[in-house]
Amino acid sequence: MSDNSHRESARNLTLRCAIVTCSDTRTAETDTSGAYIRSTLEEHGHDVSSYEIVKDDPQQITELLKRYVANRIDVVLLNGGTGISRRDNTFDAVAGMLEKSLPGFGEIFRVLSYEDIGAASMLSRATAGVIGKTLVFSMPGSTGAVRLAMDKLIVPDLKHIVWEISGH
Repeated sequence: MSDNSHRESARNLTLRCAIVTCSDTRTAETDTSGAYIRSTLEEHGHDVSSYEIVKDDPQQITELLKRYVANRIDVVLLNGGTGISRRDNTFDAVAGMLEKSLPGFGEIFRVLSYEDIGAASMLSRATAGVIGKTLVFSMPGSTGAVRLAMDKLIVPDLKHIVWEISGH
């Protein structure tokens, strides 16, 4: 099958999604990135089964991911904690659990981000991959970065990627 026929086969999927904001400072009221992810997913007909704000703590993130995989969540979208500061631990927790990595997500994200913010885009450790049959995206926490990732990369091919993971 061609990519176009794969996309057509996946067209009617409604995905179960979890949103995780990794931050020591955000609240539900100030989490504009998490809100953008939710509204974008719902706008495209997906079910947001869970939304959580957690500290950028590797153990807590690992436990959440295990729970989502066990509960057969299709997609986990994390935002925050992908930089290089001492407090940025999300990438390390996520990358250590991925069974299959999708390096193209981070690579393309950084290229597109470079067009917006220049050389600082290299500080992002945005990543994606698969744990079991759960697709995981980890992106920076800024609303601009989330908008870029969701609109340009994630939403356009989300159903197709999950369809591929699920074995059709």
